[in-house]
Amino acid sequence: MTLGGLWVAVTLFAAVAQTLRNAMQRDLIGALGAVGAAQVRFLFGLPFALVFLAGMLAGTGLEAPPITAANVGWTIFGALSQVAATALMLAAMRTKSFVVAVAYTKTEPAQIALFGLVALNEPPTPALLLAIALATVGVALMSIRSGKQLMSDWRPAALGLASATFFAFAAIGFRSAVVGVATPSRPLAAATILVVALAIQSAALIAYLGLFDRPGALAILKEWRGSLVAGFMGALASQLWFIAFALADAARVRTLGLVEVPLAQIVSTRMFREPMSLREGLGVALVVVAAGVLVWTSA
Repeated sequence: MTLGGLWVAVTLFAAVAQTLRNAMQRDLIGALGAVGAAQVRFLFGLPFALVFLAGMLAGTGLEAPPITAANVGWTIFGALSQVAATALMLAAMRTKSFVVAVAYTKTEPAQIALFGLVALNEPPTPALLLAIALATVGVALMSIRSGKQLMSDWRPAALGLASATFFAFAAIGFRSAVVGVATPSRPLAAATILVVALAIQSAALIAYLGLFDRPGALAILKEWRGSLVAGFMGALASQLWFIAFALADAARVRTLGLVEVPLAQIVSTRMFREPMSLREGLGVALVVVAAGVLVWTSA
């Protein structure tokens, strides 16, 4: 597989891992709350990220790359944005079905295309714009049943859209951090930034729980078995996303990542008994077509 096509495979595996992680986190919301469930992916993911980094260092024979102030600055921006995005996404899942909550957050690529142009000078190609348009319409079909329902369901819409904005910020921050690492190995750069990001996120949320939600901190310790599995899946998904960001621009990666929505629909149907309507099916089809456009133009 060529380097140009490798990002496609990495992104698809990342979408699968993220879907499983989201489902696991949703099961933890009842016991841990939105912030506690968000913390799980960071605190319990950090040890696995360290293992991934050690494996990268051993596999490449390279030394740990130096981390500059610019790397740290972009990582902090991405890390804190991701914390906010995850908490907002889980809060949206509390008020709406799993698949619809995920769908709202997937308005992210259109925002990334704009932010990427401004922050990274990465203008979108016509094929990418077409894919974003198709995917956005597909997400809208899955999320918004009618104007009346949108008005009555404004809370999950607001939470989901806000989550998408912060996920867009996170993608821009992490890509900027990863591509700025001085190392010949892009996977090593991704593994290094992942460890820094998870350390920042874990510290921030430990401080929050310690100050404002000590019962939540104790609940996390009690749910350590489920949290450990969710943490592994979170670390794996993040590692794959970071590698994809090192191989391709953020808008392209996150647009292809919208295949997570059909995957979420499968999880929703099988695990949460939330059947798919004809309208949602059409939305899923458009997302799949958008992914096909990206893969075809990258071949």
